[in-house]
Formats: sequence, structure tokens, C-alpha cells
Amino acid sequence: MSRLTIYGDSISGNCLKAKWVAERLAVPFDWVETSVVEGATRKPEFLKLNPWGQVPLAALADGRTLAQSNAIMLHLAEGSDLVPGDAYHRAKMFEWLFWEQYSHEPVIAVRRFRVKFRNLLDDETDRTLATKGAAVLARMDEALAEQDWFVGDALSLADIALVAYTRWAEEGAYDLAPHRALVAWIDRVERALGLPSTR
Repeated sequence: MSRLTIYGDSISGNCLKAKWVAERLAVPFDWVETSVVEGATRKPEFLKLNPWGQVPLAALADGRTLAQSNAIMLHLAEGSDLVPGDAYHRAKMFEWLFWEQYSHEPVIAVRRFRVKFRNLLDDETDRTLATKGAAVLARMDEALAEQDWFVGDALSLADIALVAYTRWAEEGAYDLAPHRALVAWIDRVERALGLPSTR
């Protein structure tokens, strides 16, 4: 293995986070499409790489592996401008990364998957997801009301982590229209990362 390999599913925001950071920092890598829906993460050859059976998974050039999207992002971005140099801003970035995995992704991503990929109607999904998701989006909009980025005055890993599923929130039957600051931020991050616009 001569360079970074990222095993990921292109329908997963968590997987795309790692890809976007590698691309943003011009880290050479190979992408191995690994479909969760088709059961690729449960095959013996993948479980040898990651016994948890989850993507993304980064296989480093030296043969070591690293799982969990935010851990992979942090490893790739070490020493880059995506990690704030100021100690407080760096801690705030971690604050948002922890919040994203604990409060954001389990709501926004889960409802999107159920609605878009399982074709479940609202009354067939966990009804609390609608309420919790609305609160998550409102919290983000509030945080962005007077600043362009979640941390400091530049794009950071906090923005990349949070945009991954937020830009697809409408696929989970969430309404982004009332959240003007949030919508403007999505556009900003998409432009900064060179992503196609979701608007």
C-alpha cells in the first residue's frame, strides 16, 4: 500500500467528510466505494480491516487503519489551516465535532436515511426525529446569525463535519428555508470545498 485509501459509501455524509478533507488539503488517496446498503461492510474481507463493520475507514500508507469520520478528518488535517491555531478556537472546534456526532448526525442523518433510502413516511419514522431535527437546525442557524463560520473567521473541520448532512437535510423532510443564516453558510462551505450546490 503506497498511499492513503479511503473506504466509503458515497451516500454517506460521514464518509464524504474524510474525502473532502483529503481533497481540500491535496492529500493523494484512492477511494474504494463500499456500499452499506449492499452489505459490503459486512463482508469478511472488510471486517478484517474494520471489525466494527463501519465506513469510513482510512487505510494509511504505512498499513495502519483508522475508523470514525471525525478521527480521520483530524488525522488528515493535523497542522493544517482546518484546525485553528488558537487554543480556545480549537477547543470550540472539538465542541462542535462532539455535538455533531452526539446531537446532529443521529437525528438529521437518520431521518434522511429513513425517508430517502427506506421510503418511510413521516408517520412510519421515529416521530421525535422531526422535533429534534428542527431544534438542531435552529441551534445552528442561531450560531451563524452573526458569524460566517462555526469557529473563528475561517473554514474549519467543524464546518466540514456539520455541512455533510445539513446540506441534505431536505432529503429528510426538514425545511431549511426559514434558516437564512444556515442556508447562506451551506452555500459558503460548498463553494469553499468546491462542491456542487444543493440549493
